[in-house]
Amino acid sequence: MATNPSYGRRDFLKDSVLSTVKAAQEFVKEADGLREEQATAQVRLDWLRPPGAVEEPLFLDRCTKCHDCVKACPPHAIVAHPNDGTPVLYADQSPCLLCEDFPCVTACGTDALVPVEHRSLVHMGVATISHRLCTAGQGCHACVSRCPTDALAMDFESLCLSVMTEACVGCGMCEMVCKTVNDHVAIRVVPARHLTEIGQ
Repeated sequence: MATNPSYGRRDFLKDSVLSTVKAAQEFVKEADGLREEQATAQVRLDWLRPPGAVEEPLFLDRCTKCHDCVKACPPHAIVAHPNDGTPVLYADQSPCLLCEDFPCVTACGTDALVPVEHRSLVHMGVATISHRLCTAGQGCHACVSRCPTDALAMDFESLCLSVMTEACVGCGMCEMVCKTVNDHVAIRVVPARHLTEIGQ
């Protein structure tokens, strides 16, 4: 094979560098694509809206994603959704503490969050129990003592937990406690928007 006499060491090094850069760019592109796929796969659907949130379609119309409610939340339970930036809570990570004066609602200037007279009137969702996973029969009822609205009850005859749905506000305290003390989370909060979809 004939060698191009004008192709010297400098040209060889230049082509080597360009080839390396191109390979690195392809690698980064593939890695970014993989990260995007993983991020999409990890987006959770069990998020809750903050206290006082109006119905979902109206909420999305009113919310400006200003994050004033996020900044106003004392326990930093409210965070921006990774996809659309709207305010959400993840019950098993940081539940709503149902602050007496609801600073998140006060901070909202667009009525996406409206005033709530009492914490018993908050409607973020409703807790549901998987009796198959629940360890109440083994003596655990940590969630009962931590429920701020007394919506959980322990039946000591059947050794089963029950949720009084009319008292449950969906704050998520029970879910977080369950995750903390058990290997499997037996109590989950069904978000209010899902309850609307199934007619509850």
